[in-house]
Amino acid sequence: MKISVEHIAIPAADPVALKNWYERVLGARPVWDNGQNPPTCLISLGNVWFEIYAADTSLEATRNNKLAGFRHLALRVDSLDAAKAELEKRGVKFTEEARPAAGGGKVLFFADCEGNLLHFVERPADFCSGGL
Repeated sequence: MKISVEHIAIPAADPVALKNWYERVLGARPVWDNGQNPPTCLISLGNVWFEIYAADTSLEATRNNKLAGFRHLALRVDSLDAAKAELEKRGVKFTEEARPAAGGGKVLFFADCEGNLLHFVERPADFCSGGL
């Protein structure tokens, strides 16, 4: 059986603002939009799609990285320092310093415009890229 990630859903208080943030800040590209208000849309970041749609409610606890369930999106970069500098130019505020990554390398957390957790991860050049 062949399995791959098709998309990740991100319910949003303001789907339009969140879509625009991912496009402006991370360079995501539009894939599909249902044309409704509020919209449901698909955007592409690398080879992963994100479905953004209107949320019914929001909880402050979802910003807790230790809450059970999916908590953050890790974005692999060649240079954490260069990626940080570029996002700072685009208005992203980093509130903590880089720290060691599980398995090697380093990570740096930040949030999108709705407070969803993301982080850059920089791995050593000799780090295994998968294929287990």
